[in-house]
Amino acid sequence: MYSEKQIALSFLKMVASGQAEEAFKNYVSEDFKHHNPYFKGDAKSLKNAMLEDSENNPKKELKILRSLADDEFIAVHSHVKQNPIDAGFVLVHFFKFKNQEIIELWDLGQEIPDEIINENGML
Repeated sequence: MYSEKQIALSFLKMVASGQAEEAFKNYVSEDFKHHNPYFKGDAKSLKNAMLEDSENNPKKELKILRSLADDEFIAVHSHVKQNPIDAGFVLVHFFKFKNQEIIELWDLGQEIPDEIINENGML
C-alpha cells in the first residue's frame, strides 16, 4: 500500500508525462472535485484539460521540489516547464484524500519572470 504522499507524487508525475487517463483511473475518487478556476469542477473536465495540455506540450518537464503531509492533506511544491527552454511555473498542488483516493485538488501557480529581483529565486 502506498502513502497518500506517494500517490500525490505519482499522480503529478503521470499527468506531466502524458498519462492523465491512467492517473485519474488509478488515483482519483468518483467523488472528486477540483478548484482550478479555468475548468469546470469535475474530474472529466480537468482530465481532458490535462490530456490536451500533454498533446500541446509533449516535452513538459516536472521537478518535485518538496512535499508535505498533514493528515488527509498533501501539499506538493514543484517546478513545471512546458518545454526545455521555457522558464516555467512554480506550482503548489494541495490534495485531499479519503480511503487512499484523491477526492479534492487545489492548484496555485506563479510564472517565473524573465527578470527576478529577489536574490533567493523562486525555487
